[in-house]
Amino acid sequence: MEDERRRTPRFPFTAAAEILEKGASAGISARLTELSLYGCYVEMPDPRPNGSQILLKAHSEGRYFESQGGVLYSQPGHGMGIGFQNVNPHYLTVLKHWLREAALAKFGKKD
Repeated sequence: MEDERRRTPRFPFTAAAEILEKGASAGISARLTELSLYGCYVEMPDPRPNGSQILLKAHSEGRYFESQGGVLYSQPGHGMGIGFQNVNPHYLTVLKHWLREAALAKFGKKD
């Protein structure tokens, strides 16, 4: 996806992730590698098809985030872009914390 289509910047960010498809009893391990306010990119060898509805669970820096989401695009053998849906306010706080940290890591502190 091209950056011009994004509503907010996407930042490099690493977190352990688990993807649960709707109706599945077990999750699939993955690695979150990019993060924005509205979605993320998750690396996994067998990404879900476009349009799949999933539950994303992510852990990083001693914090936990989860969100319902939809697969916006899938790159077989690499990963998938996920758009967040109906993020709980508690998890939105975690997401914003991670985004601040990722922005500081990318751009550094301003004096």
